[in-house]
Amino acid sequence: MNSEKKCEVLCSQSNKPVTLTVEQSRLVAERISEDYYVHLIADNLPVATRLELYPSRDGDDKKKEKDVQFEHGYRLGFTDASKIYLHNHLSFILYYHREDLEEDQEHTYRVVRFEVIPQSIRLEDLKTDEKSSCTLPEGTNSSPQEIDPTKENQLHFTYSVHWEESDIKWASRWDTYLTMSDVQIHWFSIINSVVVVFFLSGILSMIIIRTLRKDIANYNKEDDIEDTMEESGWKLVHGDVFRPPQYPMILSSLLGSGIQLFCMILIVIFVAMLGMLSPSSRGALMTTACFLFMFMGVFGGFSAGRLYRTLKGHRWKKGAFCTATLYPGVVFGICFVLNCFIWGKHSSGAVPFPTMAALLCMWFGISLPLVYLGYYFGFRKQPYDNPVRTNQIPRQIPEQRWYMNRFVGILMAGILPFGAMFIELFFIFSAIWENQFYYLFGFLFLVFIILVVSCSQISIVMVYFQLCAEDYRWWWRNFLVSGGSAFYVLVYAIFYFVNKLDIVEFIPSLLYFGYTALMVLSFWLLTGTIGFYAAYMFVRKIYAAVKID
Repeated sequence: MNSEKKCEVLCSQSNKPVTLTVEQSRLVAERISEDYYVHLIADNLPVATRLELYPSRDGDDKKKEKDVQFEHGYRLGFTDASKIYLHNHLSFILYYHREDLEEDQEHTYRVVRFEVIPQSIRLEDLKTDEKSSCTLPEGTNSSPQEIDPTKENQLHFTYSVHWEESDIKWASRWDTYLTMSDVQIHWFSIINSVVVVFFLSGILSMIIIRTLRKDIANYNKEDDIEDTMEESGWKLVHGDVFRPPQYPMILSSLLGSGIQLFCMILIVIFVAMLGMLSPSSRGALMTTACFLFMFMGVFGGFSAGRLYRTLKGHRWKKGAFCTATLYPGVVFGICFVLNCFIWGKHSSGAVPFPTMAALLCMWFGISLPLVYLGYYFGFRKQPYDNPVRTNQIPRQIPEQRWYMNRFVGILMAGILPFGAMFIELFFIFSAIWENQFYYLFGFLFLVFIILVVSCSQISIVMVYFQLCAEDYRWWWRNFLVSGGSAFYVLVYAIFYFVNKLDIVEFIPSLLYFGYTALMVLSFWLLTGTIGFYAAYMFVRKIYAAVKID
C-alpha cells in the first residue's frame, strides 16, 4: 500500500525476455484483432481506462468541456495499418483516501479508484537490470511492441504503480465508474415516453369512455324502444365472451409464470433503484433475481390456480406442475445448451456444474412446492365472478376484416410500448454486449411503469375492437397481441447484432441469439400477462354495466 514503483519486469528471470511461441503469438494476434479486453481487480474495484472526450471544440472552452468517462478494463492491444501491437506495459494509478482519525491512531488507507494506462513498448526500448527493474524510454521515441503471428516474438511484460491521494470517500468510490454522460439522453427519452403515454391515455380515455358510455346508454335504452331494432357490436357476444378458450391449462400456466416474472422484476428494479444491490458485490443482481423468482412461485401459482378454476379446469395437480415447469424448463434448457458450448471453449464465463445442480435443487426444492402451495389455495378460492352467463351453443363468428388478423394486431399493438422503452433497451444492450457499466435503475423503474401503463392501454383498445367485430375468442389472442412489443425487441436485437457488433464466429453468435431468445420470451410473457389482466378487468367491467335479459 502506498508504495511507488517506477518500472518492474514481470514473468521473466534475470532480465531475459519472455518468448511467445508461434501458436501463442497467433492466439494473441487473433484476440487483439477481435477487440478483447483484460479485466483486473484491486481491493474489489475493477480496473478502468480513462477516456477524455471533447464535445465542444471552441478554443478556450475546450478545457471546461472536457468530459471524462471510464471504460471497463483495458484493451489487450491495438491494430494499425494491418500490423498488430500488444499492450505490454501497464501504468497503474491507484487513488486512496486517508481516513481522519484521532492523533494516537495510525492512519488507514483505502483504495477508491483503480485506473490503468496501457502502453506498447518494444523490447529494444526497455532497459532492464538484474533486480527485475527497468527504465522506460523518454518522450515519444519508443516504438510499440509488434506481434507477428507467423513467428516467435520476444518481449517484456512491465508495470509501474503510482499512488495519489483523493478526497473521494469509501462510500462514494463507485460513483466515478457509474457516472454516465448520457443522463440527458435518458431524461429526454423518459419525458418523450411520458408525453406519448399521457397523450395516448387522454385520447384513448376520451374515445373509449365516450364510445362506451354511448354504447351502454343505447343498450340500456333499448328496452323502451321496440325490440325490432337490430343489435350490433360487443353486446351481441355477451353469451360467449366468457366461454373458456382452448388449452386453458397452458394459458393459465403461462399467465402464472408472467405474474411470477412481473413480481420478481418489480422488486428487483425497485430494490436496485434504492441502491441496495451494490455493484461491489458482483452478481448480486442475478442472485437476487433467481431467488426472488423462486419465492414468487406462490403468487404465480395462486393466480394460475384461480384463473384455471375460472376457466372450468378441474385437474389442478397437473395444472400446478405445468405452471412450475413450463417456462422455467424452457429457460433452464436453453441455458444448459448454451453453457455446454461455453464449456467446450474452456471459457471462465461458463457456469460451473455445482452451480447448475444448486439451481436445479432450488427449482425443485423451493419453486415447485411454492407453486403447488399457491395453486392449491388459488384453485380452492372462489373463481373470478363473470357478470354474464355463457350460452350453451357457441355463436357463429362473422368473417373478419384483414386488419383483425392476429399478426397485424401484434404489429399494431407492439409499436407503442416498444417506442416508450426503446432508448433504455439500447443502453441495456450496450451494458450486456459492449462492456459498459449500467446502473441507472431509477430510469429503468420509470420506464417499467410506462411500459405497464402503455401495455394495459393498448390491450384494452385491441380487445374492444375485437369484441365490436363480434369475435369473442379474445383470451389467447389478447395474450399474444399484448406481448407484441417482444416481436419488435427481437427485430431490434437482430438490427443491433448486424450494425453494432462485430461478431463473426459461430459460438459467440449462438450465445447472442440464445440469450436474446430468452429475453424476448420473458418479455413476451411479461407484457402479455400485463395486457391480459388489464383486458380481463375491462371486459368484466363493461359487461357488468349493461343490462342483459
